[in-house]
Amino acid sequence: MMLKKIMISLVILLYAGAVPLLEISNTHMFNPNWTPHVRIHEVWQLSTNTAIGILCLWLVWVKKEFKLSTLLSLLVIGGFLIAYLLQDLYGGSMKYLDGSEKTILNLNIGIVGFGLGFILLVIVHFYGSSDNNKVST
Repeated sequence: MMLKKIMISLVILLYAGAVPLLEISNTHMFNPNWTPHVRIHEVWQLSTNTAIGILCLWLVWVKKEFKLSTLLSLLVIGGFLIAYLLQDLYGGSMKYLDGSEKTILNLNIGIVGFGLGFILLVIVHFYGSSDNNKVST
């Protein structure tokens, strides 16, 4: 069960810790080209996702509740994947104004990280154990 806790926690730390660290910067939250209205949505998204992540960590490590934690985390990172897939419909992009993009192996870093995280959570959620909800310590 420790491996399951660690795998879930790594994905949570990705969306609740790493993403805010990357986005509290001049490329996102303090971007002078963004309107104040867009910035408030950015801070709202970051604080909401971080709060959900803290709840999910508590569920995993204190309550030993894996199912709800993985479902909430799937919703958070699944929301990003949906936004990415629909970006052409609303004029979104993962590229910066200068045309650059953060990539790994020529793939967008968000798709790589959240795509792998999503797959990992699905595996843990559906194939993690026969007692998928709670475990005793």
